[in-house]
Amino acid sequence: MNTLKKTPFYNFHSALQAKISPFAGYEMPVYYNSIVAEHNHVRQAAGVFDVSHMGEFIIEGAQSLQLLQKITINDVSVLIPGKAQYSCLINEQAGVIDDLIIYCLVASERYMLVVNASNIIKDWHWIEKQALGFDVSLTNISEETCLLAVQGPKVTQLLTPYLNFNLADLPYYHFKIANILGIKDIIISHTGYTGAGGVELYFKNEADNAAKLWNLLTKDLQIPPIGLGARDSLRLEKGYCLYGHELNDNITPLEAGLGWITKFNKDFIGSDILKQQKQAGVTQKLVGLWMLDKSIPRQGYHLLNAAGTVIGSITSGTMSPILQKGIALGYVDIAYSKLESSIFVNIRNQAMPAQIVKLPFV
Repeated sequence: MNTLKKTPFYNFHSALQAKISPFAGYEMPVYYNSIVAEHNHVRQAAGVFDVSHMGEFIIEGAQSLQLLQKITINDVSVLIPGKAQYSCLINEQAGVIDDLIIYCLVASERYMLVVNASNIIKDWHWIEKQALGFDVSLTNISEETCLLAVQGPKVTQLLTPYLNFNLADLPYYHFKIANILGIKDIIISHTGYTGAGGVELYFKNEADNAAKLWNLLTKDLQIPPIGLGARDSLRLEKGYCLYGHELNDNITPLEAGLGWITKFNKDFIGSDILKQQKQAGVTQKLVGLWMLDKSIPRQGYHLLNAAGTVIGSITSGTMSPILQKGIALGYVDIAYSKLESSIFVNIRNQAMPAQIVKLPFV
């Protein structure tokens, strides 16, 4: 049997009697109280997520930029120290291996990649393979790195007194390296997976760092811990992709609506296929939809046209706590992807009415 890993914050989750379930090889908190209550608290105030299961790689050396330009779809050359970038790794068939964030630590020479927990091993082997012949050094720092996502509109005012700069002055997708409570070299990044504002804090898992920062946030600042259940519903309201749902090795970035991070001013693995697909046009497209009745769409449900023909399927769905209606992401045949198109969701063999809507939902 594979033994599930625990993050450095596991004992805190357990003491709070969180509902803990396996996720990406870790025992992770799904919720502490209720998903809806936690979701709403993040939207309205602030919450802290333990996401230390995520993967972090360091790429450094004289040809770090060249390697990243080859293996990712965004233009890494625009990054300067203190700036981050959303991107994807794709395979030779232009399918998405993973989506990730690239942090520029030293211009052209040192970067941190943050990858999805379920893909750490796959991504690491892929990057190792592609790095052959490049003057680079690769280090997997996933096990020694803690990551707390402190999300919500009140985070800036709560955290700024503990920093030597004003969080309000930190632009989106930028970061600073600072000390908090004597914990050195914390990467304080204006990023997140909730669309509610806030930061993500990367720091070394050493000494009592984890306990000090957790206690500061949850006890001194009284920011409640939030589980992965609300993290998922929050990202869905914003229309953010989740690997294994909207993204996989057979879906291209253009089909997933990620043309905005696909830069053709460089050659990268799979770029020729994507150029052809852009010219020819995609045959399926990721869309947002909401239900026109009280039903709840779920992953795997088929999408239908008025004649009852299957035109796609749902990749993620839930009842939106903010909108109080069923929302979903899914792929449909391109002919049905136009905004305000009427489609149907097959729920227990009944065609329930839905409408294609503009993202984000909230």
